[in-house]
Amino acid sequence: MGPIDKLRNHEKKVYSRVDQIPSGKASEKLTKGCLVLEGGAFRGLYTQGFLDALMISDINMECVIGVSAGALSGMNYVAGQIGRSGRVNLTYRHDSQYVGAKALAHRHSILDVSFLTEDRGIFEPLDEERFYRKEQRFIAVATDCLTGRPLYLEKGKCSNDVLMKGIEASASMPYITPMVDVGGTPCLDGGCSCKIPYEWALGEGFEKIIVLRTRNIEYRKKEKKSSLAARVYKKYPEFARALENSNQDYNRQCDEIEQLHKEGRLYRAAPSGPVMVGRVEKDVEKLGELYWLGYRECMEKLDELREYLG
Repeated sequence: MGPIDKLRNHEKKVYSRVDQIPSGKASEKLTKGCLVLEGGAFRGLYTQGFLDALMISDINMECVIGVSAGALSGMNYVAGQIGRSGRVNLTYRHDSQYVGAKALAHRHSILDVSFLTEDRGIFEPLDEERFYRKEQRFIAVATDCLTGRPLYLEKGKCSNDVLMKGIEASASMPYITPMVDVGGTPCLDGGCSCKIPYEWALGEGFEKIIVLRTRNIEYRKKEKKSSLAARVYKKYPEFARALENSNQDYNRQCDEIEQLHKEGRLYRAAPSGPVMVGRVEKDVEKLGELYWLGYRECMEKLDELREYLG
């Protein structure tokens, strides 16, 4: 196979409308309240479209907390980089340095999160100057494998290196990814202990909270328990217990979020229907459509959102 054929094959793996994803910088005006971002691996394309629409519409929340893919998307939102998350995922989904063999060799994980945080010279670098400004809070949620409890890593309250390790840990899936050392603490995916960190936002006393889901509001997980976690993580019994109970905890969170939404205590946004995209989805056209779904549905909700935010 010659170089032209290789280039054509690569182009087939890039989303066909990637050049239509919006770009630019968000304004520096901050909106009072907290934005809570669920994870979901590549289902996070919905989040990325939604966040781009928020930035374009001049809604930049003063505090952002995210789990797993939500932490990665939130990082770009706080950096004010419209379209960066979507462009990276829809262009490099099939680059094995990001997802695949080279990522596995480099980071011992099928997904190399550092691909998104380091300047590799192949796409727009993270705007670190904007990201690290103290005016806008950012929290990544990882799971402490020693205690099985959420670990909240906040920008400005830990070193930049520890925060980036926390973001990496937050997006490191159990079973297939080694634990990440976060300031001396072994950690994994924040979703193992807290899939939607709205309770943190409530505990911080925010009067306005937007919870952005990556599943439709009717979705619930199966609660059947398995002994796999106890076998794989026998040296970390508290983590294994949290992992075994995570689906049950998630369903409780979903029910509580819906009740709080009805009471007006928070605003919940979610995909309008079932999301037919896998956690490590390969079809970039499906991922691209999910991005635009998030974008459109945010634009449709703008009047509601602005009324809620006051």
